Amino acid sequence: MKLLAKFNLILLVIFGAGAVLISHFAYAFLIGNARNQVLREAQLMLASAESVRQYIAKDVSPLIEENPRHEVTFLPEAVPFFGATATFNNLRKSYPEYTYKEAALNPTNLEDRAADWESDIIHHLRDQNGGGQDRGVRETPNGPALFVANPIRATHDCLQCHGAASEAPPALLAVYGSNNGFGWRDNEIIGAQIVSVPMSVPVMIANQAYHRLMLFLGLTILLGMIALDAGVFWFVIRPLRVVSDTADRVSRGEKNVPAVQVRGRDEISVVAASFNRMQVSLAKALRMISED
Repeated sequence: MKLLAKFNLILLVIFGAGAVLISHFAYAFLIGNARNQVLREAQLMLASAESVRQYIAKDVSPLIEENPRHEVTFLPEAVPFFGATATFNNLRKSYPEYTYKEAALNPTNLEDRAADWESDIIHHLRDQNGGGQDRGVRETPNGPALFVANPIRATHDCLQCHGAASEAPPALLAVYGSNNGFGWRDNEIIGAQIVSVPMSVPVMIANQAYHRLMLFLGLTILLGMIALDAGVFWFVIRPLRVVSDTADRVSRGEKNVPAVQVRGRDEISVVAASFNRMQVSLAKALRMISED
């Protein structure tokens, strides 16, 4: 096996081992980074939904309640739940993987009733001190999914419709009846804003970044090997070939073979200088023999 082939084999082993280690740790880092990115986007969506709820509660609902039509016909646009959900449905056109629900344990509209896993989140938020944000991973029939949840508290304004059923607006009772969505207490956590996204989304983001990283890493290794091969050939193999060719000519008995040019002070230059001295000593020895 030639010197350059041996050198390339050593480089392949070293670079290959390094690439395996880099790919292992890089993929774990990219998965974590993609998961955090998805969670940040989900938090922004929750913050946007909360802003819509507050806007409707403070600015829109009072205006709608002044409308005489609201006394006889229930207008869902006055409900913060409705406005936040409608806004998010428009947002889903750009983020189709994300889902949003304002789930409640005892909602007026049964479509907002919490599923079993959503009920667990709401109870967990109730058990937390201060009812802070909850996040995690849940199992679904389509695989694991990330979720972020903020608590929904009943305010004094909410109790005007969701306190006692006997005090609820007639228009609300005409649409939803008096069996659900009542008995809420002030400052009670009655539900949760939940944004959910399949775990396949951060995995897809991580895989795309990982493939780009491995492509760049492979190109870097290839270009590095080519550059190192060129350096080894120019600074090691080429000078050694000159010494080898000169030695062959001397061994065949050629006379007036020019000395090998010595450039620099590295090990190859030392070998060339030693060969030149040997060539001079050999020529002197041959002349002495011929004179005798």
